[in-house]
Amino acid sequence: MLETGSSAPHFEAPDQNGAAVKLSDYRGRWVVLWWYPKASTPG
Repeated sequence: MLETGSSAPHFEAPDQNGAAVKLSDYRGRWVVLWWYPKASTPG
């Protein structure tokens, strides 16, 4: 669990087009990560 003010751990995730995006690509910039936990799931 992250604590307030701590740095986010390194991660890599696909963007909306499937291309890999790394957190380190945005070093020194503000980043907002948005996801839908139930996207692409039944129900």
